Amino acid sequence: MHVPDGFINAPVSAAAGVAAAGAVALSLRGARKELGGAEGDGERVAPLAGLVAAFVFAVQMLNFPVAAGTSGHLLGGALAAILVGPWTGVLCIAVVLLTQGVLFADGGLTALGVNITVMGVVTVVTAHFLFRGLRLVLPRTRGGVTAATFVAALVSVPASAAAFTLVYAIGGTTDVPVGTVLTAMLGVHVLIGVGEAVITALTVGAVLAVRPDLVHGARDLAVPLKLRVGGELVDATPAAPAPAAARSPRKVWLGGLATALVLAGVVSFYASASPDGLEKVAADQGIDAKADQYEHATADSPLADYGVQGIGSERLSGGLAGVIGVGVTLAVGTGAFWAVRRRRRPADTGARV
Repeated sequence: MHVPDGFINAPVSAAAGVAAAGAVALSLRGARKELGGAEGDGERVAPLAGLVAAFVFAVQMLNFPVAAGTSGHLLGGALAAILVGPWTGVLCIAVVLLTQGVLFADGGLTALGVNITVMGVVTVVTAHFLFRGLRLVLPRTRGGVTAATFVAALVSVPASAAAFTLVYAIGGTTDVPVGTVLTAMLGVHVLIGVGEAVITALTVGAVLAVRPDLVHGARDLAVPLKLRVGGELVDATPAAPAPAAARSPRKVWLGGLATALVLAGVVSFYASASPDGLEKVAADQGIDAKADQYEHATADSPLADYGVQGIGSERLSGGLAGVIGVGVTLAVGTGAFWAVRRRRRPADTGARV
């Protein structure tokens, strides 16, 4: 759903840029708490957040068919919010979109604010609050977390499509009726939302199976064990804390990185070549009528269109571009999250989460 240059006029694009900058600034403050961790766990959170950004980048390369001549891809807001928290989640998606726009000419640079708002803020906020609400009524089990994840991810995608339609209604450069745009966007993005829900639920479920303590949205599952003594439930004597090496997320981090590299470097070659939901709606309804007047500012990038300039093999070119993208996103994200964590105020340290 990357919005290119030319879909939204300059004043509204600028306003969306201001809104996105404000959201990122607020997220930087909120992420200090999420990245701080508890009981010394903060040392592992920043690298994991960087990995989430890299993983989202990789999976976004995997367009899957959803209807005749239409494909979709992960937006990632729900996944990021549930794994690392909503504030950090917004930053993860912002890093991904910035990398895609600057290096790969994917999503207009003048529309970067629109994309961060629509694909990042809206998806994260929608998924976060819906997930929390569902956790209140669903069983406090891994199955309950996975079910809440599925629904939150599913709803976040049409919510993002509706947000784009609202932005288009205010500043669209063509005269397509808003009702027509909304109907078309919701129709295809509900289907894409199903794919988003499956990918997100499987990913969160996989992490829950091996390290539930690394899932931000499932920290409440670590409750004291209860024993029945004399007809009453009492807290069991807590076990000794696990050694630092045992609590290290190194294996999860390495496994996640390897998965991201394989997805971006190998599996992406087999992704659907059909236009994604927004591209298809734009072409069918005429939203893109003026987009050809705008050339992407980084169209001459050696990585534009997810290929490495000068490499003749399409498979090798696309795979290498994907690997480079994962590496850059990981480096930029991890570096940014480490910087945010180190800038915590003294009052943010200690056992508070």
